[in-house]
Amino acid sequence: MLVPHAQVRDLELYYEIHGDGEPLLCVMGLGGDISGWRFQLRAWSQAFRVIAFDNRDCGRSSYLAAEYEVRDMAADALALADVIGLERFHLVGMSLGGAIAQELALAAPERVLTLTLIVSYGGGGRWARERARLEIASAASRSEEQLLDEMLLQTFSEATLEQPGVLETLRSFILSYEYRQRREGFIRQLRAGARHEARERLPRLSMPTHVIGAEQDLLVPVWKSRELARLIPGAKLSVITGAAHVVNIERADELNELVLGFLGNTANVASA
Repeated sequence: MLVPHAQVRDLELYYEIHGDGEPLLCVMGLGGDISGWRFQLRAWSQAFRVIAFDNRDCGRSSYLAAEYEVRDMAADALALADVIGLERFHLVGMSLGGAIAQELALAAPERVLTLTLIVSYGGGGRWARERARLEIASAASRSEEQLLDEMLLQTFSEATLEQPGVLETLRSFILSYEYRQRREGFIRQLRAGARHEARERLPRLSMPTHVIGAEQDLLVPVWKSRELARLIPGAKLSVITGAAHVVNIERADELNELVLGFLGNTANVASA
């Protein structure tokens, strides 16, 4: 496992490499760092060379002071691929990471073997911008603990939260996590994600694509996943029944099987 920082454009990105085989570049979403893939890395690295990294404004990567767009975050990921020497690769993005993956695939389609978009969206329009504006305004008067409680309610399923002690354990772990995202980084990422709009451009994509939604997702509603799949020619759509936003944690085994099954069925064709 390689765990260095890469100098990418004007910032440093922390990344890890697990396993061998065809490269699989993983892009995490809003507020998440490499730890968000903890239940995927072991499974996926049995078949692929998995590259995971912390986006700008998160984890052990550089924090910025200025605003930016999802396209800038996609350029970061593509520049990291250049540094590592990835000519072509499978690409997985979750939530905001899926938006980043879309922009990367649109910018460099010849380099993306397959595209997997998990609980993501092609654009949010005024709905997303207004929601982000209200969240940012509300955050100004709330403590870190209050913001975390709201996020847990938006991202975990009712079934998980009903389990005794689970909410308290999650809360304690996140609050004590050494690389927890700083508030200013969260707000910049949130604003960038709310401005993402690729719906008119998505029909240009031609690589094998798998869209995975979560039936009970409150953060990125499943209708956004359905819309995304409709807009990408030939895209496969899978919806995990009863799942909330954090399918990577709550339903890790099912998610891992869906991703590996799709990659296994398309890898040889995509590499040709």
